[in-house]
Amino acid sequence: MNTPNKLTLFRIFLIPIIVFIYLFPSIFTSINIPIYYLCNSSITLLNIIVVVLFAIASITDFIDGNLARKYHLITTFGKFMDPIADKLLVNTLIILLTASGRIHVLVCIIMIARDTIVDAIRLLASQNNVVLAASPLGKAKTFTQMFAIVFLLLNNIPFSAVALPVDMILIYSATIISFISGFDYVYKNINFIMESK
Repeated sequence: MNTPNKLTLFRIFLIPIIVFIYLFPSIFTSINIPIYYLCNSSITLLNIIVVVLFAIASITDFIDGNLARKYHLITTFGKFMDPIADKLLVNTLIILLTASGRIHVLVCIIMIARDTIVDAIRLLASQNNVVLAASPLGKAKTFTQMFAIVFLLLNNIPFSAVALPVDMILIYSATIISFISGFDYVYKNINFIMESK
């Protein structure tokens, strides 16, 4: 197994660890978690750890793609698992943040519905031996989601010091981009959806 694929598996391996740490206070209610106060906001030690792990996982996404392209290490396994790892990572955090009341449930529904629809279209396209590349809108969606998740986990630090809701701006921007990119994907690939044999 080559290095890019190992990084992809490492990213997947980090997901249950992130979930456990994020849910730790609700599992072990008797344990006091340290809280730090910064920039007119507060953040727990566990949130800091989750941010670090999420950042590491996000960076591996960037590294494995670059390594695979630069050294011609693109494999069927990588093409299959890399987008799955990305969506598992991002959507897991979106669900956790929704469950804890940090973001509105409609945001979660739109983002997961979009990914489900896009994956279904890609599956239909692959049955016709067509590979659909990620669109610029899709890449912008992922980029915005990742930054939104970081600032949501940080409770909007450092922007909380000036009462600028960057975390909310980013997550709602990501939601709008998700909706638009999903509609764009359906519109551009309607032939695979409407095809009858």
